[in-house]
Amino acid sequence: MFASVWNFVKRHKRKFIFTGVVVGGVYLVGRFAQRKVRELQEKEASEFIAQTRRQFHFDSNQRTCNMTVLSMLPPLKEAIVCQLNSETLTDLLKTRPPNKLEIWEDLKIISFSRTMVAVYSTCMLVVLLRVQLNIIGGYLYLDSSTQTPVAPPDVQQQYLSSVQHLLGDGLTELTTVVKKAVHNSLGSVSLKQTMSLLDLEQHVSWIRAEVETTSDRPMSWYLLADEENLLADQACGLTEDDAVTIRLLNETRDMLDSPHFTMVLNTCLNRGFSHLLDNLAEFFHLPSGDPAPDCAPDRSADHLSAAKLPLAKIIPIINGQINTVCSEVPGRFIQDLLMNDQVKEFAASVYEAFSTPQELQK
Repeated sequence: MFASVWNFVKRHKRKFIFTGVVVGGVYLVGRFAQRKVRELQEKEASEFIAQTRRQFHFDSNQRTCNMTVLSMLPPLKEAIVCQLNSETLTDLLKTRPPNKLEIWEDLKIISFSRTMVAVYSTCMLVVLLRVQLNIIGGYLYLDSSTQTPVAPPDVQQQYLSSVQHLLGDGLTELTTVVKKAVHNSLGSVSLKQTMSLLDLEQHVSWIRAEVETTSDRPMSWYLLADEENLLADQACGLTEDDAVTIRLLNETRDMLDSPHFTMVLNTCLNRGFSHLLDNLAEFFHLPSGDPAPDCAPDRSADHLSAAKLPLAKIIPIINGQINTVCSEVPGRFIQDLLMNDQVKEFAASVYEAFSTPQELQK
């Protein structure tokens, strides 16, 4: 029996060898495939965990951005009021001085100027802090996986303190430019002249055009101290932290000079001034004797141009708008800026750029 089996094996030796090779090869390929599938699954799981962690860190960073903006609004408002103090003029008017008309003319320029400056600076603050905190946030995400942090606490504090330029010298320069534009637009307008909301919108457009297009400097110039002055201030006794801070500021300046930043800031300004005009619209009503306006869209413009107020009555209305624009309680104005889709997308692109290892190597 064994002899017959042996003879059978000898006659089909090649088939057995071939079958063994095939079976063994299939087994090895199967093991290899299993190992690759397991490695791929582990890699995908690791990437998913890293992406989830990164998204959680990003979302947390955006909440920090929002809270930081809200905390900065009171000092911003205080800085604006300090430079454009209309309260002193209103107190003078209560004393019935002989130069009342002259004071009213000054109040006209200051009231419009400080509201315009409030909208400009609030929009700038929102976008600037989005850039700075997402640059820092990106580096902090990298720091969590390295032994040598790129942005230690001292560097973070020194870097973020640069926002004070917007509340200081930057705001002073912005105020000068806006005040000149307001004077060119409204300086010759009589206090007795009646104006509609469409008239106000036209004047706002003229002021914006002069501020944003006639200046030799970009809007980002008001947000960050001049690089040459910064380096001059830091030239003596530069520490390692100082060098890192300057590097962060240079990276920030690159972001502020980018077309993407300009587009996002313009979007915020358009939304901000649109909200301002919406707030002013609440004070414009047709006289009680006039028929109620048709609700059809083609009559809305007629209504806005028909309802008018003397400029002297508009001044206190627009003078008080700074309390809405720079309110620390998040109203519609600031919420719309913080939740704007373009602002969110810009923040995500900044965070993405600075939370990758490639950025660390630059």
